[in-house]
Amino acid sequence: MRAIVQRTTSAAVEVIGKYKAEIGRGILVLCAFSAEDTEKTVKWAAGRIAKLRIFSDKNGKLNRSVLDEGGEALVVSNFTLYGNCLHGTRPDFSRSARSEISRPLYDAFVEELSKYLPVKTGEFGGKMELSIIADGPSTVVLDN
Repeated sequence: MRAIVQRTTSAAVEVIGKYKAEIGRGILVLCAFSAEDTEKTVKWAAGRIAKLRIFSDKNGKLNRSVLDEGGEALVVSNFTLYGNCLHGTRPDFSRSARSEISRPLYDAFVEELSKYLPVKTGEFGGKMELSIIADGPSTVVLDN
């Protein structure tokens, strides 16, 4: 599993021009899955993401998590995170799991993350537009 975790002041997703979901202070999680991923992988990732200390404490140090902040998450599937750009100019997406593998993993990830904090989602496999107000910006990559 690969995830990009972006700290946000707000974020929203539209699917084919229609409003889908919006969050305030929290995190945007773009996630992709490989054929090697399992439910164990997504459980670990959900716990790690919920507890990531990417928010500043009163001394300006990154010591607080989205949980500590009472924030929420917007989770958006994004198979292109596994795009390999090392050869040629067209990315190779062969490491991304096919939808029959990635969809159940995505659903399990959303369910597991929801055990920690409020979660809203985009539409799996949908054509989406994101509006993000990045906080910081503070962005991390989680690769498992």
